[in-house]
Amino acid sequence: MKDIYILGIETSCDETAAAVVKNGREVLSNVVASQIESHKRFGGVVPEIASRHHVEQITIVLEEAMRQANISFAELDAIAVTEGPGLVGALLIGVNAAKALAFAHHLPLVSVHHIAGHIYANRLVTEMKFPLLSLVVSGGHTELVYMKEHGVFEVIGETRDDAAGEAYDKVARTLNLPYPGGPHIDRLAHEGKPTIDLPRAWLEEDSYDFSFSGLKSAVINTLHNAKQRGETIDPKDMAASFQASVVEVLVTKTVKAAKQYGVRQVLLAGGVAANKGLRTELEKQFAELKDVELVIPPLSLCTDNAAMIAAAGAVLFEKGKFATMALNGTPGLELK
Repeated sequence: MKDIYILGIETSCDETAAAVVKNGREVLSNVVASQIESHKRFGGVVPEIASRHHVEQITIVLEEAMRQANISFAELDAIAVTEGPGLVGALLIGVNAAKALAFAHHLPLVSVHHIAGHIYANRLVTEMKFPLLSLVVSGGHTELVYMKEHGVFEVIGETRDDAAGEAYDKVARTLNLPYPGGPHIDRLAHEGKPTIDLPRAWLEEDSYDFSFSGLKSAVINTLHNAKQRGETIDPKDMAASFQASVVEVLVTKTVKAAKQYGVRQVLLAGGVAANKGLRTELEKQFAELKDVELVIPPLSLCTDNAAMIAAAGAVLFEKGKFATMALNGTPGLELK
């Protein structure tokens, strides 16, 4: 059977990334140019600046990915690119680069959903076993996704307001921590104790949806009220208390859904999948469920990268699902 080589391109937010993946499983190269330093002083991603950086970096990143993979365009089978969701200006840089390469080298074009990419990052670790459940936790998304087979997604729970990563960044800003806030809160949480009583938003009894807006507001109000009374709250204890609330809700709902849907595998996906507190608690809970395998990708595959886009693209390529040259960036693309 012929090997399949796919070049993946990812520019949905503030990372310019390109990667070459063999047979949807083996990473030959995975190059990422981060923009964190440029956005740090603004406390978040500035879309216009992100787009300009993508324009500057895309050619360099693509050439480096091809060089590291030691492969020519003639040996590629397809080009996979993130269609959405994401920042429209950022998405357009990747989409147009992919279209130009596909046209120039007579290669099929595959459009990939960004969240599908995060889920398929796990296939670069181990083969997927269906039915499975994926907990997707990132800056803009918090979702529970059920999969019966490759390329078919059913969102059984999603955030109704702030995503978990978004809440982390907003709470970090309140605690005067640098952007991105997630890693800093995770670090502080391990040095503090969860002594502050913060809410858990369970929503309706049978709901797998999430809500972190109230928790974020509770943190801000608690800190504000303490300041008014002339009291000080240890940032370490606040970080530990905040993280305990987020992790408890995420893990409890994931375990419940895994049991109800009778899945063989649970995958962790997205930028917040790098969170040590979340990883540790999931490992602890799923150690007790002997018939469910927990898969957690390495840190390099949690944050935005192009290897995950190529991995997801390989499935679409094998199914013969190709995009046309009319492909555009779709900021609000839904997972289907």
